[in-house]
Amino acid sequence: MSQPCIGILTWRNGTRFGEPAFFRRLIRAGQKLGATVFLFSLQDVALERRRVRGFVPDKVGKWKSKWYPWPDIVLDRYRYYPLKRHEAYLPFRQQNLFRYANSRFANKWKVHQMLWDDGRLRPWLPETYAYERGQLEQMLTRHRLLYVKPSNGTGGRSILRIESTPHGYLLWGRGKKQNKEQLGIKTKAELCAFVESWIQTERSGNEIFLIQQGLELNLIPDRTADIRLLIQKNKSGEWKTTGIGARIGASHSSTSNLHGGGKAMAALDFLVEHFGESEAQRIISECRSMAKLAVHAIEEKYGQMVEFGMDIGVDTSGHVWLIEINPKPGREIFRELGDMKRYEVAIRRPLEYALYLLDQEGA
Repeated sequence: MSQPCIGILTWRNGTRFGEPAFFRRLIRAGQKLGATVFLFSLQDVALERRRVRGFVPDKVGKWKSKWYPWPDIVLDRYRYYPLKRHEAYLPFRQQNLFRYANSRFANKWKVHQMLWDDGRLRPWLPETYAYERGQLEQMLTRHRLLYVKPSNGTGGRSILRIESTPHGYLLWGRGKKQNKEQLGIKTKAELCAFVESWIQTERSGNEIFLIQQGLELNLIPDRTADIRLLIQKNKSGEWKTTGIGARIGASHSSTSNLHGGGKAMAALDFLVEHFGESEAQRIISECRSMAKLAVHAIEEKYGQMVEFGMDIGVDTSGHVWLIEINPKPGREIFRELGDMKRYEVAIRRPLEYALYLLDQEGA
């Protein structure tokens, strides 16, 4: 019997891929599971020949390509942004040329609206709106802290943090080129003008920007800290929390992201330090329950999924907040924690779930 063939749909420019180190590990993990795994992009599909140009690393890690048979199943890892170079992705995906393990997903704004309307997740959701100047002015009257961020963003880029003070507003931001902004503004009119200029500079294509209620996540003074939870389907097709870590942002950073100089810490240790053992255990349990409820709500709306990374805030009172959901998450937090066993599980699980689906089909 031939090996099962798993294609990984992603973006490429020549032999440049967005997540090369992760993809090399993913392909090696697939080989250990007895599968043929390769990367491909939109331009690599020869529909008439039912062949796909796939890419795998050679012995020194450089990418080599050859023609592969039509994959039995595809994991969609294409990180879409509303830019010209990605405009072919949505029409391609809508053709359903392959059997996909994961359905298409919406942007942060549509997902927030869906979860808010669902009602079950509402107690954990911060107030969020599509950016309008009038909405920003209203939110400033209700919240001391606000975030302005892109609906398709990732890695903490293009996020602006706005803090109201007795003397005006303090702003911290990190642009899409990792440039940092930090300044004080005295009037609301000046603030609105700066925010609109920021959005024009940071917007990718026609993407929507959001205004979100800021949360008191400064359990450590002058630093943003949050929880990253990775929930994945396992080899039996069940949702399981793979791991949870805390992320502590750099001093005066607008986010906690590791890309922006943040550091990782074991979630339970971090929470015990600030809330004590019993309250920390309660918070971890609540995060797990909330994540499972969220993924089931998403699947009811969007169809079958594989994995999600969830950014979860825990404010100074111990309240849990669901800040963001990422359907194509990283897993580097486990490497940062030195938990290589969990890191390997996190890489392997999407492949195990894809193989489970193929087994179910053949049963």
